[in-house]
Order: sequence, then C-alpha cells, then structure tokens
Amino acid sequence: MPHTPPPPAPLPAQRRILSIDALRGLVMVFMLADHVRETFLLHLQVTDPMDVGSTQPALFVSRLIAHLCAPVFIFLTGLSAYLYASRQADEKGAATSFLVKRGLFLIALELTVINFAWTARFPPTVIYLQVIWAIGLSMLALAFLARLPRGVLIALGLLIVAGHNLLDPLHFAAGHPLHVAWAVLHDRGWLDIGDTLRLRTSYPVLPWIGIICLGYTCGPWFASGFPSQLRQRYLLGWGAASLAGFALLRTLNGYGDRPWSAAASVGETALAFFNVTKYPPSLLFAALTLGVGLLLLALLERRLPVAGAKLAVLGAAPMFFYILHLYVLQLIARSMAGAGFAVRMDAVWQVWALTALLAVLLYPAVRTFAAFKARRRDLAWLKYL
Repeated sequence: MPHTPPPPAPLPAQRRILSIDALRGLVMVFMLADHVRETFLLHLQVTDPMDVGSTQPALFVSRLIAHLCAPVFIFLTGLSAYLYASRQADEKGAATSFLVKRGLFLIALELTVINFAWTARFPPTVIYLQVIWAIGLSMLALAFLARLPRGVLIALGLLIVAGHNLLDPLHFAAGHPLHVAWAVLHDRGWLDIGDTLRLRTSYPVLPWIGIICLGYTCGPWFASGFPSQLRQRYLLGWGAASLAGFALLRTLNGYGDRPWSAAASVGETALAFFNVTKYPPSLLFAALTLGVGLLLLALLERRLPVAGAKLAVLGAAPMFFYILHLYVLQLIARSMAGAGFAVRMDAVWQVWALTALLAVLLYPAVRTFAAFKARRRDLAWLKYL
C-alpha cells in the first residue's frame, strides 16, 4: 500500500460512504445467490475446490462470482473499523474496544443463531465455523494489531496474505498439541468436543487476518478531506496491480495456489486458470477477488446510479440481511418439503432468478431496519448489526 498524507479531519458521525455500502450490498446479493444454490441446487453441488471436469460452466462461473463475497466483506470490515475509530476522540482505544466487542458478538452469533439457521438442531451436534466466525476472530486480532504503526500493519498484512501458502504442507494430526490451533488458523478440519459435538473449521482464519489488516490500512483513503482523485488513483492502481499479479503468478504456475493444467478445450482451460482455492484463501484467490473488489469500489464511487443506491441500503444493515436471508431460505425449503414439493432446481438461471426475487422481497425489511439503525444512534447495540 502506498504512503499517504497525514490523516485528515475525522468524518462527521452521521455520514455513511455510499460506495462502500453499495459494494457490500452487491457482494451480499452474490452471497444470496450462492446460498440459494446450496439450498435448491444440491444435486448439482460443486466440490471444494471446484472440479472443472465435472462442473458445468454456468455453475462454475456462478460459484466463482460468489468467491468475491468473503474477501471483499472482510476487507471492508477492516476499512469500516478504521472509519469508525477515526471519528472517536481516542482513535486507537475506540478501535480496540469496538473490534473486541463486535468480534465476540459475531462469534456468539455464529455459534448460536447462524448455526441453527443452517442445521435446525438444538442442541447442535455439529457447529460449522464459517465466515461470521472468521470475521469475528479477524476483528479480535485486528483489535490489537491496529495499534501497530500503519507501515508495519501494511507489511504484516501483505506478509500474511502473500506468505501463508508456504505453510500449506504443515499439518498436525488429531491429538497433536497444535492440532486445534492449526485447524483454526490454517488447516481446515474437524474438532471433536466430547462425544456429542463436532466443530468444522470451514474458514481457517490466518489469511483473513491479513485481509482485514489491509482493509484497515486503506481506511485513510476514505477519510474526510482526502482527495477523491487520489483515492480513485489508489483504488484503480492497486486493483489493477493485484489482478496483474494474479495473472503473472497463475501463468508461472509455481506459487500461490494449487497448480493448474490445460484441459481438453479452451473453455475448460480458462476455468482451470481461474479455479483458485478458498479454504483457506490462497494468495491467488486474494489477489483475484480483492483486485476485482477494488475496481468495483472505484466504479461505484464514480457512478452510483439507482441500482447502486438500492444496493447501498442492503449494505447499510449487513448482519440483519445475512441472518434474515438464512432463515427465509430455510423457511421456504422446509415449507416446500413439508407440502410435498421437490426442493430442486435444474438450471443456474433459476438460481439467479430466485435470488433477484428474494432481494426485492427482502429489501423493504432491510431498508426499515437500516433506517431504524441510523435514527436510533442512542442504542449502542445497533452498531454491532
């Protein structure tokens, strides 16, 4: 990340940055589509990583688009944490307090409300430690790392994102003293808690900590008084550089992800080139998704049409939207199954059609909650949603 001038004056307390909310709303629509796929397209599920040879191109591309969700959201979490702290008198203290409280809140949500939305079992026999868990742990880590000088935090974020693939060969079997810690940090796996409960570390957290650090260090670009033209230059420049780095390293095929090889057709070869690893997010996964995310942020800042403004509403109440859509999907699926209807779709276009319909139907509830959240700033707990 480039050197920037000293931080300008803090933002007014009531100001939201619509381009950030719009990008967050956009990736949450992509997330909705991916969860619709997981709910209604189970007979066409993809593997992890996606099997190019057996996955139809439309399904592969749909899943590839959804890859934007977690890295962009976690990057924006770090960026938003900086903006929140910059409005407070004690910036570092406010950042630590907010990140610790919200991180613990998100972890509690993942273990209870969100896991129940996926499994509908209480008490649970399996708890999936997914993206909200990863965000929560990343926020706890950032709470302490944010006190580092900005240059050191940039270097640390880049080191984690670019260097963690060197740790890929490192594994610790169950029973080893480091098994639990490594499963949480880098090696996706199962943790047995007694005889009746298992935890699945679906989102190993180490690379996400690097991404949230990079988001935090980009916060000064969006502070009040920072030149918009310079911000655009940074967003476009770093977005393009990230994509160029992805293309170069993927072509060299030596580091940053599992190797790829040419397939029987040009189309399958192109899919193999973009078949990057999400669990944990590889260097090339991060370079591709964050590069696209930075370019989208620049585009949304320059042009925020009606559609962008609608997306910003979804992005202004992200946790409310996240929890609401999970329960709505489960309600639809279980109601259909209870009525004797097959819970099944046969084409990817149907997934996106239902996604569009659900986004429209959920929009009024999210807009109402976002307005309530903006109006009732005296209710401190609302800022965690």
